[in-house]
Amino acid sequence: MNPDLSRLPTTDPAQILRYRDRQYAAELIAVALRHLDLFTWLAEHEGATTQDLIAAFEFAPRPADVLLTLCRANGFLTTDDQDRHQLTPLAREHLVASSPWCMAPYYQPIEDTPVTQGFLRVLRTGKPANWQARAEGDDWHASMLEENFARDFTQLMNCRGLALGQALAQQSAALLAGKRRLLDVGGGSGIYAATLVAAHSALRASVLEQPPVDEIARRAIEGHELADRVEVISGDMFRDTWPDGHDVVLLSNVLHDWDLPEVRTLLQRAHAALPAGGLLVIHEAFLRDDKTGPLPVAEYSALLMNITQGKCYTPREYGVILEELGFEVGPYQDTLADRGFMTATRPA
Repeated sequence: MNPDLSRLPTTDPAQILRYRDRQYAAELIAVALRHLDLFTWLAEHEGATTQDLIAAFEFAPRPADVLLTLCRANGFLTTDDQDRHQLTPLAREHLVASSPWCMAPYYQPIEDTPVTQGFLRVLRTGKPANWQARAEGDDWHASMLEENFARDFTQLMNCRGLALGQALAQQSAALLAGKRRLLDVGGGSGIYAATLVAAHSALRASVLEQPPVDEIARRAIEGHELADRVEVISGDMFRDTWPDGHDVVLLSNVLHDWDLPEVRTLLQRAHAALPAGGLLVIHEAFLRDDKTGPLPVAEYSALLMNITQGKCYTPREYGVILEELGFEVGPYQDTLADRGFMTATRPA
C-alpha cells in the first residue's frame, strides 16, 4: 500500500534512524584502539597534523578524515586552525595504552569482526568494503547494478525518504515558488521527486536513474499516481548527458556516496544542466564546518566510508567547489532526523 503523500508526520524519527546509521561506528573506534593504538601514538606525537598521521599509518585521505571527525565528535581530540591534533583529557585517561583507566580491552570482542577488518582495508586503500561485510559479493556501487539487491536497497531508502522528502518540501517551499520543473539526479525510487511534486502543484519532475533502479522508480511513481507529473529518464549520471529544460536540480543523498573528484564532476554537471537563475538543492546529512559533529552524522559518515566511495561533507566543502564553478551559494538549513539542505543558484 502506497502512503498518502499529503499526510505529514508530526514527530522526528531521528533516534530511530540513528541506531541504523551508527551501526559501524563502534568498529571504527575498535580499529583505532585495538589495531592502530592511534591514541597512544597521538599522545606521543603532540601536535601531529593529518598529513603526519596519514604518513605514519599509511592511510588514504578520505577515510582518515572520517576517523578524525568521529574522534572530534566524540570529544577524543581537538584540532586547531593549523590542523594540529591534541588529545582531550577524556582520551588521555581512557584511550591511551599506558593509562590505568584505558578502555581498549573492552573492545577486544569486536576487534576482528568482518566490519572491523573491512575498516582496516578501507583506511589503507580508500576503496569501499563489501556490502554489509559479506565474505563474498561486491561493494555497494557494484551491487546496485544487480536487480534483486537494487530493489531491496531502494525499498530500504524509500521508507526513510518519505518523511525526509516531506520535510524538505516544507522547508524549501519559498525557494521552489515559481519553479516549474525539477531534475532529481540519482533519485532512487523517486520518493523525493514525488514528495516535492505532491507539495507544490505547479511543479513537475524528472528522475534520472540507471537500470535496474529506473524501472523500480517507474513502478513506485505509478503507485503514487504521479506518473503524469513525474517521469523517469534512464541514464548514468556520470556518463550520460543530463536532460535539459529543468530550472531545479536536486541531489538528495547522492554526493555522500562519492569522493571529492566525483562530487566535483556531479556539481559541474548540475551547473551545465541549469539555466541562468536555476536552483541547485543538495539534501544530505551534513557535518558542521569545523568537523566537530554532530555526533550522529559523524557516526553515519563511518558507515558511508565503509560501504561507499564517499562520506558526509560540510556545507563549506561543497561551497568551495560550488563557488569555483560559478554558483552563488546559499545558507544551510536543518530539516529532519539529522538531515538538511543547502542551495546554490546559477547566476543570471
